[in-house]
Amino acid sequence: MENRHGETPPRTAATTTTTGARLAIMELANMISVPMSLNAVVRLNVADAIWKNGENAPVSASEIVSRIFPSGSGDPENLQRILRMLTSYGVFNEHITSGTCDVSERRYSLTEVGKTLVTDENGLSYGAYVLQHHQPELMKAWASVHEAVVDSTTEPFVKANGGETAYGIYGKKPEMNELMLKAMSGVSVPFMKAVLDGYDGFDGVERLVDVGGSAGDCLRMILEKHTHIKEGVNFDLPEVVAKAPEIDGVTHVGGDMFNFIPKGDAIFMKWVITTWTDDEVKAIMINCFKSIPVGGKLIACEPVLPDQTDDSHRTRALLEGDIFVMTIYRAKGKHRTEDEYRQLGKSVGFLSFRAIYIDHFYTLLEFKK
Repeated sequence: MENRHGETPPRTAATTTTTGARLAIMELANMISVPMSLNAVVRLNVADAIWKNGENAPVSASEIVSRIFPSGSGDPENLQRILRMLTSYGVFNEHITSGTCDVSERRYSLTEVGKTLVTDENGLSYGAYVLQHHQPELMKAWASVHEAVVDSTTEPFVKANGGETAYGIYGKKPEMNELMLKAMSGVSVPFMKAVLDGYDGFDGVERLVDVGGSAGDCLRMILEKHTHIKEGVNFDLPEVVAKAPEIDGVTHVGGDMFNFIPKGDAIFMKWVITTWTDDEVKAIMINCFKSIPVGGKLIACEPVLPDQTDDSHRTRALLEGDIFVMTIYRAKGKHRTEDEYRQLGKSVGFLSFRAIYIDHFYTLLEFKK
């Protein structure tokens, strides 16, 4: 098309994009609606309201609201708007039926994804994991993700929170720390069940040290499965283990893994080295190496990035988690590839390495001395 001077205007990127591309970028720009709506249904206990002791029968937004607010308050229409959007992301199933006066009615049940938000007999679900990510102090950091590129010496979280680190704030705000611990427990239990069913590396271990073991949930599960382990050591920061419950066969030890790690036949850790820089990871591994005998092992459960980038749920979850680490914990902490972990282990003296893909998100990494 010529302009009024008879000239053909230059082609720009904007004029050559397809309708599909423009829709895709609008979806990405509006995607904040997804996690925040997920946050909303967790706060409202929608999954438990639908599940109702395992029935999972399709129910309307009005019925869900009446279960959440027996007093009669709440807005079913706004809840339905949230449910419809999350249905498009596979959290709920939508069932459309003909109601009175030929007016269709929408009902909702839980998908397999939605069931992860149902509270189990121990009061755990993935709901705490969702809420942990959306606390106000963390949310403030997301407007500054670009700062991790501008200056990677300070995390976006630190810049957004007056110089305080995430771990520093957890230490000062018990409610944040408790939510974080509950989130980790909710994620850890199903993962540890998979580890205990599919990994034989605890054979022959008599003294096991769990670094960053928090309340000791993982260690308790390991000892219940592997009764030949005579002693478990739950090692974490002093203020963390001070609140840990008593567990048969477990000794709680407070300390700093950058200074020392208690001795054991094997050292276990989950989602610990991800949040540190390469140099810091080496320092942790060196202390692990010093604390185990020849033939001993470090067993680390960490997210491992695939070599190739694709649009699978697994790849997206891992890459999204990588940006979370960069934004909240350490600008140069990161999710790593299998080969990056292999090279880190080799650099501190471990003689062998193997990666065992037991879980879709976490991979079990075994470093042997």
